Amino acid sequence: MPTYEYECKNCKERFELFQSMTAEPVKVCPKCKGGVKRLIGAGAGIIFKGNGFYATDYRKGKKPAEDSCPAKGKSESCKSCPANR
Repeated sequence: MPTYEYECKNCKERFELFQSMTAEPVKVCPKCKGGVKRLIGAGAGIIFKGNGFYATDYRKGKKPAEDSCPAKGKSESCKSCPANR
């Protein structure tokens, strides 16, 4: 269920309500009982869940081979190594 934001035309009080999409919009301010208007919201942000979203779904090209790493065989890893990207 979405959250709708309202603003009172009289006292300018802003409030949010968690309502069903089929519910009638609120018409009365809970603070001063004046008329309200429903504001147009930006919507919810995108939430990425799980691992590997970028690597498995949208990455372009192939991952470089591990043997192309200039730090291969050394005790330290190179942060700029293409194999670590």
